[in-house]
Amino acid sequence: MYRSNYEPGTVRWATRRAQWRALGLTDEDMRKPKIAVVNSSSDLAICFSHLDAVAARVKEGIRAAGGLPFEIRTTAPSDFIHSAGHGGGYILSARDLIVNDIEVGVEGAQLDGMICLASCDKTAPAQLMAAGRLDVPTLLLACGYQPSGLFRGEHCDIEDVFLHACGTPGPALTDELTEMSEDAVRGPGVCAGMGTANSMHIVAEALGMALPGSTPVAANSPAMWRAADRAAERIVAMVEEDLRPRTVLTAAAVRNAVRVALSVGASINTIKHLQAVAAEAEVDVDVTALYGELGASTPLLSAVRPNGPHTIEQFDAAGGARAVLAQLSGLLELEARTVTGRTLGQDLADAVVADAEVIRPGDRPFSRDPLILVLRGSLTPLGGIVKLSVDEERPETFTGPARCFEGQEDALAALASGAIAAGDVVVVRGLGPRGRPGMGMASQIVFALDRAGLTGRVAVVTDGQLSGLVNRGIVVGEARPEAADGGPLALVRDGDTVHVDLPGRLCELRVPPAELAGRHAAAGRDHDERGWLSVYERTVRPLSEGATLRTT
Repeated sequence: MYRSNYEPGTVRWATRRAQWRALGLTDEDMRKPKIAVVNSSSDLAICFSHLDAVAARVKEGIRAAGGLPFEIRTTAPSDFIHSAGHGGGYILSARDLIVNDIEVGVEGAQLDGMICLASCDKTAPAQLMAAGRLDVPTLLLACGYQPSGLFRGEHCDIEDVFLHACGTPGPALTDELTEMSEDAVRGPGVCAGMGTANSMHIVAEALGMALPGSTPVAANSPAMWRAADRAAERIVAMVEEDLRPRTVLTAAAVRNAVRVALSVGASINTIKHLQAVAAEAEVDVDVTALYGELGASTPLLSAVRPNGPHTIEQFDAAGGARAVLAQLSGLLELEARTVTGRTLGQDLADAVVADAEVIRPGDRPFSRDPLILVLRGSLTPLGGIVKLSVDEERPETFTGPARCFEGQEDALAALASGAIAAGDVVVVRGLGPRGRPGMGMASQIVFALDRAGLTGRVAVVTDGQLSGLVNRGIVVGEARPEAADGGPLALVRDGDTVHVDLPGRLCELRVPPAELAGRHAAAGRDHDERGWLSVYERTVRPLSEGATLRTT
């Protein structure tokens, strides 16, 4: 009945039985559905520090439901910890390493299903990608956000520490950062706010891959433990029903997820992650185009920090993802199936919005304009991404001379020396998935410009990755194609005129085509990567394809 079971008397059966008997398993155990509990536990970061306890609880629940759990470990990347090496190249690339970790553990052992413990930014998208690739019954369990602290009487979380650290170095700043970092994080879980982790947990529920009402959730809260118990019971039933991810991960589900991401002002990283999930599940959708197409008709129903005034705790108490889905139901494809075995419409039949000021109805949104914009034009022909906030005032257009840098470090040095001035368009290239490799962060230069009083007085265009939360001023990130793939960004020279038009969704390089035709791409930096990053560089596909790994 189960693919994990082999005919008694065969070599595979005998060797497995010998191994598993030594683990204390009985013949009765070995006949049960075998469920992987995918765990990215690590002592390196607080976001993963509670997962061993969650895994233990889930394994108990699987046993109680008649299944046999096996814990599968993966790498556990944390942006704030693992970005220290190789210019941040290990962050996005670790997403795909997790996918392959899961494949080895689950597909190699021919397990029957998996429940994935989702935590920091790259784990949830990686787990969804693995679900799409392997197509064995899968359920995502969001393991919660961390409690935040206070700094001199005001809310303070890890993102506040990061933003403050982009200020002018000196003893006063060091003292303030020391004080802030003492209390910014008060327990395990992912970053508070509508960053990539909480965004992807919500997206997982919108896709139908997490149980209704399970996202977001406070780490180690009673609600998280209840969700763990429900998930453990449900995954065994999903194996019995043979309910597979590709039944859930459809084009309709992806469109629903894009609607929800737009309605909560989600991280811009949801674009590439959703495209990667679609690629692995072989769903033919252009996610970048969907953000552009659906943005105009999708109201902003919540404004969680830093998009607006509310906290993730308030959003959770108001009903979370399920309440957003209910408020958006008139715009959703409700026939999409979910891991419950029902349709999305059926799942939402008894949904409750506990606070309509925090999660508003469609006729009274925080904004009718999207916070995530897709800009196209001669500089970003396949799209560049802009993330806005509800209340920030910024110019709608910007035209200025380019100041070009081959990486964030060069741009920061130029800013420190006074070489970047009001009116400039700061072009930071060579940070894309292949250019870094692994995709470098460009957020530090954005926030350093803000600290220097240049927000709104300069613009930034980069092929690098930006903060999953928000960016100050006019900032166009993830320019596609990236410079290393021959994108127009590689042809920009100091003094070239760059024009950005947010209402018109344009990002243009105003240089005559004949002049561009005679240029050679900027040299970029020399690569001397070995090991994993060299493998990633050779196999990564463009961002427009989700930056997944392919050899053909």
